[in-house]
Amino acid sequence: MLANFSFAQKTEVEDAVTKLTKLMVAPDSLALDKLILNNLSYGHSSGKIETKQQFIHSLVSGSSDFVDINLTDQTVTVQNKTALVRHTLNAKTNDKNIPGNVKLYILLIWSKEKAGWKLLGRQAVKVP
Repeated sequence: MLANFSFAQKTEVEDAVTKLTKLMVAPDSLALDKLILNNLSYGHSSGKIETKQQFIHSLVSGSSDFVDINLTDQTVTVQNKTALVRHTLNAKTNDKNIPGNVKLYILLIWSKEKAGWKLLGRQAVKVP
């Protein structure tokens, strides 16, 4: 029984990651608002840290423009109401109309709330 519970939790977290990834490519401010906690800490590989409002604005405005995102090597660890997700993000970008490619290691921190898993934190580092 416990194994099924943890498998279900892991699947819910993976679904939340998929939803976030799709919203980063095709931003919808209302859907992003529902998926992200108000006290989000969103860390970029450059060292820049954004709040929830700044993160959503950068996606919706196109200043952070993901054309395509591919996630690989994903692991999910669920501990009570917290989930840690690590993966490698390969993306085509078009920030400020300048095409580019990024490859980053990502750590996502998710919190289990009444309405499901919500993003609390994210940190990216450049792949050496």
